[in-house]
Amino acid sequence: MLKPLGDRVIIEVEEPKEETVGGIVLANNAKQKPQSGKIVAVGNGNVTADGKTIPMNVKVGDVVVYDKYAGSEVTYDEKKYLVLHEKDLMAIED
Repeated sequence: MLKPLGDRVIIEVEEPKEETVGGIVLANNAKQKPQSGKIVAVGNGNVTADGKTIPMNVKVGDVVVYDKYAGSEVTYDEKKYLVLHEKDLMAIED
């Protein structure tokens, strides 16, 4: 498995739904980019200038909402993930 560095997290992105509530099937270009997913790996935290590590506010298993265009997509073991900084996370879903 990938291990993120610093204040980064790795997210398994939720795939956009294929159809609407009314049952209409959406074309690939009509789907919105997902903004939520499940954290599968967490870095150690941000290191300050004086060498202290600030612990992460999230943990593996948290479902989070993140900025729409944040992070970098990576493929590992034929699965797509998103790697982003903790500052790009907006909320944790309960």
